[in-house]
Amino acid sequence: MKPLYESFEDDIEFYRKKSEHTPPHMHNFIECVYILSGTLELGVGQELYHMEKGDFAIMFPGQIHHSQVFDAERGQSMYLIASPNYAELYRNLLLNYIPEQPIISADKLHKDVYYCMNGIYEEIKSEQPDFDFRTHAIYQSYIQLILARILPLLSLKERNNKDDGDLIYRTVTYIAKHFTEPVTLNSMAKDMYVSPYALSRIFSGTFHTNFNRYLNETRLEYALNLLRYTDQTITEVYENAGFESQRTFNRFFSERMHMSPRVYRNQIKNELDIDYYAHQKRER
Repeated sequence: MKPLYESFEDDIEFYRKKSEHTPPHMHNFIECVYILSGTLELGVGQELYHMEKGDFAIMFPGQIHHSQVFDAERGQSMYLIASPNYAELYRNLLLNYIPEQPIISADKLHKDVYYCMNGIYEEIKSEQPDFDFRTHAIYQSYIQLILARILPLLSLKERNNKDDGDLIYRTVTYIAKHFTEPVTLNSMAKDMYVSPYALSRIFSGTFHTNFNRYLNETRLEYALNLLRYTDQTITEVYENAGFESQRTFNRFFSERMHMSPRVYRNQIKNELDIDYYAHQKRER
């Protein structure tokens, strides 16, 4: 699946894994992050938030977010990604408002939140053979209790649908669709009928980077998935990810991962980086 603009079905996903860098992306789901150990820098919209052990964050559907890890030894986090349909009582609120500040510190977080996050993890880890209405009801109960505990702690504001927000959305979706192609700032601006200066402000002000680095980060995230989950050769990986040459790919890969693509592929075969991952669909 290509990064940045993610489109899931009516489902739920859960990860318990090492905290990691993720490029700016968006999807139409609720995403919750609970820090088990270490630290994480979470970017939501144009703001960057520092998170430590026990802190919790929520991103509403359609919010652009990304993360960075600066610790030499990465900590662990739990990630919940779920359809708003699991939050039936709060669905309209989630779709029409966003938090002014999405982080709840450990000292303010109700113990029910960790209980529910861990409950979802344990339920999914049990590997039930069928995803039935009972299972859906369990997930729905956990998620609605999480929201019941955290929403009173958040200051909400109506979504901003003005031009700046629309341009950010268009920027993310354009890169998501075209990052495997030869793309320049000028060609992108021309296709989007905006000035290169306006796009540069989006990359620097919202994503805290520049166009070339954003594009290469996007390509790298896709290449990492190909290395981890496919048997494509190194040459096929960098070509399919959109890198112009293996030299550029190797240089950027080494700068970010501190190893070569080949070493990375050999390492992940034995690395238990993700404690548990689940992707479950509702019965229709």
